[in-house]
Amino acid sequence: MRVLVTGNQGYIGPVMVSTLQEAGHEVVGLDAGFFVDDALEPSIPISTLRRDIRDVSENDLEGLDAIVHLANISNDPLGFLDPSVTFSVNVDATVRLAELARTAGVRRFVNSSSCSAYGAAVEEWVDEETMPRPVTPYGESKVQAEAGLALLADEGFCVVSFRNATAFGYTANLRTDLVVNDLTAGAFLRGEIKLNSDGGAWRPLVHVRDIAQAFALALETPADRVNGEVVNIGAEAQNYKVLEIATEVAERVPGANLSFAEGAGPDKRSYRVRFDKAARLFPDFHCEYPLQRGIDDLVANFERVGLRGLAWQGVRLTRLERLIDEGELDETLRFRGAQSSAVGDAA
Repeated sequence: MRVLVTGNQGYIGPVMVSTLQEAGHEVVGLDAGFFVDDALEPSIPISTLRRDIRDVSENDLEGLDAIVHLANISNDPLGFLDPSVTFSVNVDATVRLAELARTAGVRRFVNSSSCSAYGAAVEEWVDEETMPRPVTPYGESKVQAEAGLALLADEGFCVVSFRNATAFGYTANLRTDLVVNDLTAGAFLRGEIKLNSDGGAWRPLVHVRDIAQAFALALETPADRVNGEVVNIGAEAQNYKVLEIATEVAERVPGANLSFAEGAGPDKRSYRVRFDKAARLFPDFHCEYPLQRGIDDLVANFERVGLRGLAWQGVRLTRLERLIDEGELDETLRFRGAQSSAVGDAA
């Protein structure tokens, strides 16, 4: 297949590109370029269209067989930066992209959603049949996008949304505003594991490489099995309390001390997730990276790239606020001036 990966220059993008290429697909990219300068190292070069997804045209999508859609305002702090922009990108632009894709003859659209949809769960365990209870603009935008995309599914256009568990793991464009990555980076760089909550909230976890493998399987699975579906991606054994995650990091990063921020209290975002549906729809899907392996791999890569010597943060909100302060982005998170271009060797 000829597959477009939107957001290929973000956190999951580099791993997604390599996984799809290893599966035999021809992969091209589309990315606004917010975070390309924050990459820790080069990733596999592919032809990339520098374009905000709000500005995509039908012509941009000609000749594609499938779209893997990662490009979004990508977490709760960013979602609060301006909720109207979050909904514009994560809902309106996402559904519009799928509409254009269907018109352009694209046959499959795999959407990256989030278990943040479950938000402040009241049930002990949640699954795809549980009523979503998002508590942030980001979580609500994911629920709305899923609903809009499902309406577009038909016999010629297969749509599936993956509610990914909380991602973790190393990529060339690392984020440290995700719980495992954040705690591991703090332990490695400062010898400090600091919790901003009491650590009692539940989080399901999934490694970025396991996410990418699930997307690769979604491209290969018969359309009639997955069309219109919403599927949790992760493993039941990888539901952890935040304090348990911190304890694992402390055990695997020698010399790191665990502490709580002043005033740390409960986090209302708490959910334990079941993943039976993924196992049923994708029998070959298995999470190969448990938390412990992922922490060890993060530390090994931190050592390899010399993270201690780099002036680097990996926090998405900080990066966007800096671009706004410097006048490169406007208040709607659009680059000032022309940004649409083909980047032949970007990744």
